[in-house]
Amino acid sequence: MVLGRIDYIIIVIYLFGTVSLGAYLGRRMRIFPERTAAVSRLMFNRCSLWMKKVDSSLMSDKNEVSNRSRKAFFLILINASLLMAGDGPAPPRGYYSFRFLELAIFVGVEDIVNLDPEVPPHLVEQKNLVYRKVRGRELALDLYRNREQLKPAPCLIFLHGGSWRHGERSDYLVYLIAFAERGYVTASVSYRFSHEAQFPAAMTDVREAVRWIRANAGRLMVDPERIALIGGSAGSHLALMVAYSQEGEESAGGENEAESSAIQAVVDIYGPVDLTTPIGQRSEAVQEFLGKSYLKDPQLFVTASPITHVTADDPPTLIFHGTSDKVVPIRQGDFLAAKLEEVGVPHEYHRLKGWVHMMDAVVSVNEYFQYHMDDFFRRFLIDAE
Repeated sequence: MVLGRIDYIIIVIYLFGTVSLGAYLGRRMRIFPERTAAVSRLMFNRCSLWMKKVDSSLMSDKNEVSNRSRKAFFLILINASLLMAGDGPAPPRGYYSFRFLELAIFVGVEDIVNLDPEVPPHLVEQKNLVYRKVRGRELALDLYRNREQLKPAPCLIFLHGGSWRHGERSDYLVYLIAFAERGYVTASVSYRFSHEAQFPAAMTDVREAVRWIRANAGRLMVDPERIALIGGSAGSHLALMVAYSQEGEESAGGENEAESSAIQAVVDIYGPVDLTTPIGQRSEAVQEFLGKSYLKDPQLFVTASPITHVTADDPPTLIFHGTSDKVVPIRQGDFLAAKLEEVGVPHEYHRLKGWVHMMDAVVSVNEYFQYHMDDFFRRFLIDAE
């Protein structure tokens, strides 16, 4: 007995419905590669079993054949649609404004990350490590690693934001702990603010921090050839400047001048890359950071823009930016991605629809960032030749 016309009509209906449903669930439920593979194997095995039963029942009751065929095709299509959903978590749904996001947090749709997490006992925390003394001030960093670490590991250096005016090393503690638990050595660096010293002071501080870590790599359990910079907002600007620009005379004469400040990867979290745009020209924070207005020194704004310095030999770059960012507009991320594509720098751009500035303070976004950052570091720090 063969399948009737009604069976093929039902199959078409299942084809439309289950692929749509499966693809939606596969993305929105954040099915990771390992789980997707396990689900796929289970589905495939069940489909094979049901298809064998269908084959052995071809001469049995037509309704039984129809039911079994529908089940088999349903599972096959769900399996295919889960695979079509792709690897990794789905981009979280955005809210397009702070007000809508605040409402989502208020009613419990979204949660805020724990901004002051406790450091687990299995991690080593080294605080207030002085990496530089300048004009009577000590600049320090905090470092975290797994207590059971037996060999040097890649180092992830985090730079907080705050319009170059304020911020704390502990601002990124959620990342520092999370990635230390994954086996990286993590560090958070203080730098001089714009009211203390103007550009390129903060950038120089970050360079010196990289040099200090490299010079002390042995006792810090750091692999000096696998260092990445990660920054948010103003911190991202500094990370990109160090990653893309050449070491200048302002770095000469430092305690660790023999060490390189080159890095192997950089992460841009909603950072400004072109300060010459109208918004950049008018920004009080930018003018305070540079010490001059655009009218007085337009070339300074060009020099202080990371996009100015992009060349083909720059380190791989990971970009996160929200389309509803009103502080650092999405065009900044677009500009950088286009420039990196133009010169051939390996990069990955996550353009999150409807998300605002500081979006990674939301748990769903932070988890999304962490997943893709870890994947990025594995490819360009751990597995890199």
